Amino acid sequence: MAAPERDREREGRAREREREREGRGRGRFRLDQPRPPRRKLLPDYDPEAFGRLSERIARFLGTGRFIVWMTVVIIMWVVWNVSAPDHLRFDSYPFIFLTLMLSLQASYAAPLILLAQNRQDDRDRVTHEQDRKRNERSIADTEYLTREIAALRLGLGEVATRDWIRSELQDLVKELEEQQPVFPAESGRPRDVGDR
Repeated sequence: MAAPERDREREGRAREREREREGRGRGRFRLDQPRPPRRKLLPDYDPEAFGRLSERIARFLGTGRFIVWMTVVIIMWVVWNVSAPDHLRFDSYPFIFLTLMLSLQASYAAPLILLAQNRQDDRDRVTHEQDRKRNERSIADTEYLTREIAALRLGLGEVATRDWIRSELQDLVKELEEQQPVFPAESGRPRDVGDR
């Protein structure tokens, strides 16, 4: 009895191994299960922090202070390597090492400046989009107010205005003045006396 039980256990283990192998093979193609995390060759970094750093560097590279310091360092480099004793010189006349350092600085500065410009372009694009939406809203408000004012003018066209009433009253005063000789006042008695 021990032998058949051992055989069953071996068969069970063999089946489990086959299922694991199948599961591993299917795990690559199954969409309902998450993939196992992969090892990354590059370290993680925060792109926003890196962008802010590149903007700070690009801002510094564009200042007069940077140009002055760079000029001072280059002059000191050249003067040292021309006038110092031979055993203290680290970069002789063609200044190959200085050229290498300037090339290295330029090769890092150019991408950092481009990254800073791209971030600025993104901010400008967002600002431009917000300005465009604000302008559309103000244009819509202006058009609405224009329509309302036109409707009020049309409505007021049928209402008696102050100028119209004034002209009508002036016409009535003229008519009354013209009719005054038709009703002459009685002589000797003031006009308003006894009217009551």
